[in-house]
Amino acid sequence: MADAPQRGRVIAAHGRHYRVEFSDGETRHCYTRGKKAGPTVGDSVLVLKEGRDEGVIVEILPRRNLLYRSDAARSKQFAANLDQLLLVLAAEPDYSDDLLGRALVAAGSAGIPAHIILNKADLGSVARARVRLAAIAALGIPIVELCALDTAQVQDRLGPLLKHRSTLLLGQSGMGKSTLLNALVPEAQAPTQAHSEALGTGRHTTTQTRLFKLPGGGDLIDSPGFQAFGLQHLSLHDIEQGFPEFAEAIHHCRFYNCTHRHEPGCGVLAAVARGEITAARHALYQRILAENEAARKW
Repeated sequence: MADAPQRGRVIAAHGRHYRVEFSDGETRHCYTRGKKAGPTVGDSVLVLKEGRDEGVIVEILPRRNLLYRSDAARSKQFAANLDQLLLVLAAEPDYSDDLLGRALVAAGSAGIPAHIILNKADLGSVARARVRLAAIAALGIPIVELCALDTAQVQDRLGPLLKHRSTLLLGQSGMGKSTLLNALVPEAQAPTQAHSEALGTGRHTTTQTRLFKLPGGGDLIDSPGFQAFGLQHLSLHDIEQGFPEFAEAIHHCRFYNCTHRHEPGCGVLAAVARGEITAARHALYQRILAENEAARKW
């Protein structure tokens, strides 16, 4: 009689290779069969154990949520079953407002609360970053300022937020995400690399997604930095969910299937005209919608 599959949790993923931890603390290198979408870090899975330290993932158990990005070329799953998302930005080098907005839309559509970590807050350029983030702060998204090199400060300001929660740490390249991870989980020993002053950008230093158990309880999931964030898997309703400032205005749209771009009697367009919704956020909404429509036609 064959052994029954055992339940475990994916704690690391690199390509189609996974590390799964079981309730007794045992970990195994696992893989999947077939070409369908595989598991991601944070997933609960059923595994058929093989040999001394391997296994086959035969089923992904139901998820509470999944954060991922997608474009015409590929999809990238970040993590599943999350309680919150920490988006790491920095006073310098410059971060992308477009990428920040897209990550927030992805989180909002999946029902995952987001916090922004503004790193390198000890630099004079933090004042400019605060101005750029004013519209995001007005949406009620918490922003925590800190210096990732100050370990005591990081632990003091983020420790209570992370305790007993499953948190994804995500950020554009060069924002100091690995330094922040090392301050929170010293044994992670994540490689860090100073960003290129000439290019004004950083290089990816994380190559796999990995879950770390926090000393005070809770899990912190580290994922590679990103330089693109397609949202082609989202429907019109999903995209709307990623713009919380649209919620009240949508109730005033004349048409139930309003796309909030050109329709007469659109509550969202009226709110933009009154300055209640920023033109920049509405422009991001239109870009995402146009990209998704173009992808479907293709």
